Amino acid sequence: MEQLNSVLETALNEMQTVTSLHDLEQFKSRYVGKSGAITAFMQQLKDMAAEERKAFGALVNKIKSEFEEALAARRQQIIDSELAAKLANESIDVTLPGRGSNSGSLHPVTLTLKRLVTIFASLGFTVADGPEIETDYYNFKALNIPDNHPARAMQDTFYTSSGHVLRTHTSPIQVRFAEENEPPIKIVAPGRVFRVDMDATHSPMFHQMELLWIDKGISFANLKAIIIEFMRTFFEDSELQVRFRASFFPFTEPSAEVDIYFAKTGKWLEVGGCGMVHPEVLKYMKIDSHQYSGFAFGFGIDRLAMLKYGITDLRLMFENDLDFLRQFEGC
Repeated sequence: MEQLNSVLETALNEMQTVTSLHDLEQFKSRYVGKSGAITAFMQQLKDMAAEERKAFGALVNKIKSEFEEALAARRQQIIDSELAAKLANESIDVTLPGRGSNSGSLHPVTLTLKRLVTIFASLGFTVADGPEIETDYYNFKALNIPDNHPARAMQDTFYTSSGHVLRTHTSPIQVRFAEENEPPIKIVAPGRVFRVDMDATHSPMFHQMELLWIDKGISFANLKAIIIEFMRTFFEDSELQVRFRASFFPFTEPSAEVDIYFAKTGKWLEVGGCGMVHPEVLKYMKIDSHQYSGFAFGFGIDRLAMLKYGITDLRLMFENDLDFLRQFEGC
């Protein structure tokens, strides 16, 4: 019995010299581990007579409980001591001047999109949206692009195993909106689109915006007026030259490419495509082409952002380089 008390006393005294949690765990194993001093007394029970085993076992359990209680208390003391030391070393002098913080900024594509929506809202257009994973019907057929039409190959499309397609333009939004809304229709449809392409001026994912205005008496003159007003407002140049070149799109007739004269380079730059909505597309929209007419205009938001901010490589906008993105703080 005296030997048990002596082991406990030694353990309690030695425990006070332990100053780290790691050392405390090592210390614990020396007394109550598999080969610990107190554990050794428990192993003696199997060799004792039945009448001695009960009393001796009760005393060993009492010694072990006292040891573990003291161990828990010492562990908490060490934790409190380490925390106090950490707080002392990391104390903050509230009288020091602030270190400041870096404020975030909007992405150039987001900045451009917000500006576009604001401009077209001032011209009476509202924003419409639609799914990025489209059916073949809305992405092609309802836009007068039947099976095996050459325009499908030009769009280098991503298909899913179920036969759906990552939309190659935001034109499907126009058909979906027209199905649920009667003319007059005056919308812009911005969003992400997908095509198999990757170089300094193209990306497999990019942002596009399309306009649709359908009403009685809409003509190519309305189309030209809206596009010219938009381009001059966006580039803040009231004298900006805009030209229209005859082209072909399955969903418009007549169709045209839109170019602007970019003074920085002294060259004409293509910025989009437009045209009067094809009667077949109006039929898919369930709109009477004898009563209504309309125009559509589509362009790349990323391309306009590059021109607006002088970006020479489209890939820079999708690499998340902070040095590049910080240039647009405050824009």
